Amino acid sequence: MSTAFLIAANTWTVFGIVMGVVAVVLAVLYFMGKKMQKKQAEAQEQIDSSKQVASILVIDKKKLKPKDSGLPEVALSQLPWYAKAQKLPIVKAKIGPQIMSLMCDAEVFEIIPVKKECKVALSGIYIAELKAVRGGKVPEKPAKVGALKRIRNNLMAKIKKTEAPKKKK
Repeated sequence: MSTAFLIAANTWTVFGIVMGVVAVVLAVLYFMGKKMQKKQAEAQEQIDSSKQVASILVIDKKKLKPKDSGLPEVALSQLPWYAKAQKLPIVKAKIGPQIMSLMCDAEVFEIIPVKKECKVALSGIYIAELKAVRGGKVPEKPAKVGALKRIRNNLMAKIKKTEAPKKKK
């Protein structure tokens, strides 16, 4: 046998093994995704069934790691392992006479106003929906700014800052 044939055979063997590993990884991810999707649907169903409308005064909102968030230990122990490493949207709010830390839906977190009284749909310590804001209508979700536009806006702001001192006498 020639060496060119052996090299070609080894190359195709390695390629076949790599493609087999990639296929197995994709199959595992597919089935894990289906399983996670079922869990998400069940959790959403449970949240929807236990929603209660409450009036809260939003004091502060931040994205924090669960350990730093001030959530109860019971809630922290029930978080899945992957959520313990992520930063979660946390809202500090006054509900009646109590000040509490609440977890929040990501979409609600973007539009919930700080230092305003809001009516929200609560499910335990989870803010599922923003119903109304006192003294105005519910704010809309801000439009996403693309990467190029954000870079251009930052550069324009820097240019304006450098030009501003030149105009003063």
